Amino acid sequence: MRLLVERVKTPIGAALVTHDGKRLCNLEFEDREDRRREELTRHFPNATFEKLRTPSKFAAALARYFKGEVRAIDKLPVAQLGTEFQQRAWAELRRIPPGRTRGYGEQAALLGKPAAARAIGRTNGLNPISIVVPCHRLIGASGSLVHYGGGLERKRGA
Repeated sequence: MRLLVERVKTPIGAALVTHDGKRLCNLEFEDREDRRREELTRHFPNATFEKLRTPSKFAAALARYFKGEVRAIDKLPVAQLGTEFQQRAWAELRRIPPGRTRGYGEQAALLGKPAAARAIGRTNGLNPISIVVPCHRLIGASGSLVHYGGGLERKRGA
């Protein structure tokens, strides 16, 4: 499998966008390269990587998102590789509208697992497609920003 890699400058750090030309496979920030490499190796062990010189639809949509066109990423196709629960949780994240937030407990209840707020937190932390699968839109029960692997400053800016 051939994966295409692009670097996109954003206000919250350089993002590495990895896709197969049809689906977004990983979106991680440059300062989290080790995590990115681990995720891609696990899910695509035989992949070869190619750097793109011209922006793809994925990179272009991400750039538009950060310029204020917050719906630009909504319909991007993603390759969500995980357990059934993880896939359901990540799909539900994409239903949270831009500018809105949801609590971990509320997210768990929407998945029919009201006692699974911690599992939602773990699943959120494993999300390999930052921003497009908006794990940054989940907040603590008190309404505060909590638990973001990329750092709370980045969560505020996303």
